[in-house]
Amino acid sequence: MTRVISVSGKGGTGKTTIAALILKVMVDVGKYNILAVDADPDTNLPDVLNIEVHKTVGEAANELKKKIEQGSLSYGISKRDLLEGWVYSTLIEEEGFDLLVMGRTEGEGCYCYVNSILTRILDTIISNYDIVLMDMEAGLEHLSRRTDKNVDTMLIVTDPSKMGFKTAKRIKELAKEVHIEIKDFYLIGNKFPLNFEEKFAEIARSIGIKPAGIVPEDPYIYEYNLNGKSLFNLPSEAPALQAVKKIVNKIGLV
Repeated sequence: MTRVISVSGKGGTGKTTIAALILKVMVDVGKYNILAVDADPDTNLPDVLNIEVHKTVGEAANELKKKIEQGSLSYGISKRDLLEGWVYSTLIEEEGFDLLVMGRTEGEGCYCYVNSILTRILDTIISNYDIVLMDMEAGLEHLSRRTDKNVDTMLIVTDPSKMGFKTAKRIKELAKEVHIEIKDFYLIGNKFPLNFEEKFAEIARSIGIKPAGIVPEDPYIYEYNLNGKSLFNLPSEAPALQAVKKIVNKIGLV
């Protein structure tokens, strides 16, 4: 059975970095068939993994929308089959995992129909994997659109700020308000001092979210991001990677 994990949080908290490190830890375990989904329109996950993207799912949906509006589809052709082929062509196969980049869609027009097709296709793709790790867009918009509707575990990333914790609390509340059934919520503190772990756990519990742990600031992360090097190549002694390994084990992802 597929386990779907969503990584969310306020913008600027480093959720994409955390998602990439979680992905690395699970890939290194080597026993799962993994799909990583970059569901953020800004498509940052390929950047931190140094992966080239030739076409996004959004671009494939844009192509179908334009063909529908122009009436240029051949008679009798299945729109679902056409879009399904395009979506599968965007799937990037990497060593140890596959990557699906959602990207942006343009305007509205025929998107109610296109998105209904796309949702069914993505449901089919997801069912082919043991683990699906989704790097969501920042903030709350994805919840209002119910793009987290099939999530088992939501990992909310916060930085050491009042707004980070406030957004984390609001994300959990909004999930309930829009009737998204998520089994487990965990809070991850990113760029926290290590001696803050006890206080972090206390604050997490006070807002009703289970603390998963904290990740310290890490010079390796800054160096790799600035130089465009894949976080998959981080040395094992990197403090952030060591912290994420503990978090992944604590919450039972491996």
